[in-house]
Amino acid sequence: MKSEALSPIETRGKFLSTILFGSRWLQVPLYLGLIAAQVVYVIHFMVELEHLVAGTFKLGEEAIMLIVLGLIDVVMISNLLIMVIVGGYETFVSRLRLEGHPDEPEWLSHVNANVLKVKLATAIIGISSIHLLKTFINAPNLTDKVLLWQTVIHMTFVFSAISIAYIDKLMPHPAKH
Repeated sequence: MKSEALSPIETRGKFLSTILFGSRWLQVPLYLGLIAAQVVYVIHFMVELEHLVAGTFKLGEEAIMLIVLGLIDVVMISNLLIMVIVGGYETFVSRLRLEGHPDEPEWLSHVNANVLKVKLATAIIGISSIHLLKTFINAPNLTDKVLLWQTVIHMTFVFSAISIAYIDKLMPHPAKH
């Protein structure tokens, strides 16, 4: 089989396409940085857990509840990081090839940029809810202005997530096999 030589324009186009498509690998250090942030959150979690355990007989119910909510907050942020790291890498850099792996997340098989946005928005609402709950538990120590703004910000996250999900629903989706 005879191969045809590419014209100079086709050669430049192929080279440019290779460079542009290859640039996705520039995101890898960003994902590695998020993994480092995940390590920081694990360390923070362990420090807060140690405070909780050490204060078991000294802390009041409100203090315990605030520490536990802080631990839940760290876990939710950590889950958000995993979604961004795994989902973002899978969507924008390269396939992870986890098909058939017993630990493959269910959502990863149908992840795309829109699904990832909706999942992230939902996770942010969960994190914001924990922050708002901590605020209301600690309300006697805060001003009305702080309570109002945190509620407004939370509701903005809720409205944004609903908007993102609605827009995703309006967009055409490929037929399922």
